Amino acid sequence: MYGEGFFLQALTYLTAAVVSVPIAKRLGLGSVLGYLLAGIIIGPFVLGLVGEEGQDVLHFAEFGVVLMLFLIGLELEPARVWSLRAPILGLGGSQVAVTTAMLAIIGVSLGLGWRPALAIGLSLALSSTAIVLQTLSEKGLLRTAGGRSAFSVLLFQDIAVIPILAILPLLATARVTVQAGDEEGHGTTWVEGLPGWAETLVVFAAVAVIILFGRYLLQPFFRFIARTGMRELFTAAALLLVIATAMLMSKVGVSPALGTFLAGVVLARSEYRHELESDIQPFKGLLLGLFFIAVGAAIDFDLIGRNLQLVLSLMLLLIVVKWAILFLLGRVFRMSMDQKLLFSFSLAQGGEFAFVLLSFAVREGVVPADLASTLIAVVALTMAATPILMLLNEKIVQPRIGTREREARAPDVVDEENPVIIAGFGSFGSIVGRLLRANGVGTTVLEYDSDRVDLLRKLGMKVFYGDACRTDLLRAAGAENAKLLVVAIESHDKRLELVDTVRRHFPHLTLLVRARSRREAYDLLEAGVEHVYREKLDTGLRTGVEALRLLGRRAYQAFRAAQKFRLHDEAAVRELSKMRHDDKLYFHTARQRIGDLESLLLSDLEDRGETRDLGWDTESLREEFGGRG
Repeated sequence: MYGEGFFLQALTYLTAAVVSVPIAKRLGLGSVLGYLLAGIIIGPFVLGLVGEEGQDVLHFAEFGVVLMLFLIGLELEPARVWSLRAPILGLGGSQVAVTTAMLAIIGVSLGLGWRPALAIGLSLALSSTAIVLQTLSEKGLLRTAGGRSAFSVLLFQDIAVIPILAILPLLATARVTVQAGDEEGHGTTWVEGLPGWAETLVVFAAVAVIILFGRYLLQPFFRFIARTGMRELFTAAALLLVIATAMLMSKVGVSPALGTFLAGVVLARSEYRHELESDIQPFKGLLLGLFFIAVGAAIDFDLIGRNLQLVLSLMLLLIVVKWAILFLLGRVFRMSMDQKLLFSFSLAQGGEFAFVLLSFAVREGVVPADLASTLIAVVALTMAATPILMLLNEKIVQPRIGTREREARAPDVVDEENPVIIAGFGSFGSIVGRLLRANGVGTTVLEYDSDRVDLLRKLGMKVFYGDACRTDLLRAAGAENAKLLVVAIESHDKRLELVDTVRRHFPHLTLLVRARSRREAYDLLEAGVEHVYREKLDTGLRTGVEALRLLGRRAYQAFRAAQKFRLHDEAAVRELSKMRHDDKLYFHTARQRIGDLESLLLSDLEDRGETRDLGWDTESLREEFGGRG
C-alpha cells in the first residue's frame, strides 16, 4: 500500500506539469522549458513542495532518457542515415569535436584538470534537440538549408551520446570509479576485478548478443506476442525488451542507453517498428517530462545566488563559444549568410543530455558535484534563452546582416509581370504553380530560401529570390497589375506579415493563403483573408473518400459526402473564428456543429444515396447548403 505521501508527491508533479507546460508552449518556450520551470516552482527554493525526495524521482525518471535512445535507434534506418551522411558526419562530427576541444581548453585554462575539462566539454558540446526542433518547426524553418543542417547536427549529437557515455567512466581512475559507484550498484557488475582487455571483450560480447538477438530472435518473439491479440501484452513485451537490454549493459559496466540504442537500430526495419514506437512513446514522454521537472527541482539556487556572477559569465561564455564555432562551420560548409545565422543561433545552447552526462560524470567521480550543479544551472539558463536568441536573430540580426546578402544579389531583379504572383515555392506552392502554368496561366514566383532558389533554377524553373513581404519587391513583381497572390510561405508569421502588407499597399489583390491548421486559419480569417486553404483538410478528405470507396460506397456518394463535409467545415471555421477567444461559447458551438454535420451526412445518405443518379457537379451542394465552393 502506498502512503498518502506518495499520492501527494504524484499530485504535485502532475499538477505542475499540466499547468506549466501549456503556458510555456503558449508563450513559445516549448514543453522542455515548461517542465523545467515547473520543477523550479515546486522545488525547495520557491514553493518547497518537493525536497530531497526529488533526487529519487530524478534517478527513476532517467529511464525516460533510456527510452528516448531506444526510439532514436528505431528512427535510424540505414538508408536515412546514409542519405544524410555528409552533413551528419562532416558537419555534426566537426561541431562536436571542435566544440569539445575548445571548451576543454577553456576549462584547463581556468584551472581544471584535463579529465574533468574534457568531460565538461563533451557534455556541453551537445544542444537541445527538443527545443531546437520544436522552435524551427513552429517557425516553418525546419525545411530550410539552415534547418536541415541543424537537424543533421542534432542527429549526430544524439548518436554521439552513446560513445560519450562510454568514454566518461574511462576519464576516472579505477579506484574513484568503484568508490563513486558503490551506491549505484557498480560493485555488482560482471566485469569487476577483470583486466582492461577482458572488460573490453565482455562489452563487445554483450553488444554482439544484442545485435544477434535482435536480428534473429526478436521478430519471432514479437510475432508470437502479436498473435495473442492483447495490446497490453505487446506493450509489456516492448518494455521488457528495453529494461532487459538496459540491465545487460549495466551488468557489463556500460551505460544502459548504449544497449537500448543498439536494440532500436536493429529493429529499425522490423515490421513491428511502428507499434513499438506507439507503445513506448507515452512512457518516454511522461518519464522525460518527470525527468525535466526533477532536474528543475534539483537546481541549487542557493549555489547560484552565491555565485551569480560566475553562473551568468559561464552562460554567456557557453553561448558565445558555441555560436562562434557554429558560424565558422557554416562558413566552411558554404552556407549562405541567412542560413549561417539561423544555424548558429538555433544551436548555441546546452542540451537536455547535459543533465544526464553531468550527473553521470559526478557518479563516476570525474566532475565535482558543486561544479556540476553550477553547470546544470548554466545549461538550463541557456536553454531558456534559446527562444530569445531566435527572436533576436529574426528581428534584429538577420534583417541587418542577412538583408545585405539578399540586396547584393542583383541578378534577382524581377523582369516579368503575370496575373498571378506566388510567394513561397515549397511543396505547396510548387503544386499550385505547376498546375497554373500547365493551364497556360503565367505566374511570377518569389522564394525567400536562397538554397531552394538555386535548386529550382537547376531544375529549369524561373524563380526570383527575395522576401515577398517587402513592398518594393512586390511592386517590381507586378503586384499593382496582378489579379491573384498565392501565399504559400512556410512560416505562419511571415504569411500574416505578407497579408498585412498586401492589404495596406495592394488592396485590389485577391489573396489565396495556405494554412496548416485551424489555429492558423482563424488567424488569417481575423486578418481579413477570404480564401484560406487548409492542407490537412484536403489530405484528410481525399483519404476519407478513398476509404469510403474501398468499403463499397459508390464513388459519387463518397465524393458528395466529402464536398458536403468541406462546405460545412469551412462555414464552421468562419463562425468559430469569431468566438475563438470565448472558450465556453467556442466549445459549445463546436460540439453543435460536429453533431449537425454528422446528422446532415447521414440524412443525405438515407434520402439521396441510393435513389438518385447524380452527376459530378458541386453546384447542387452549394445551392442546398448555401456555402461557398
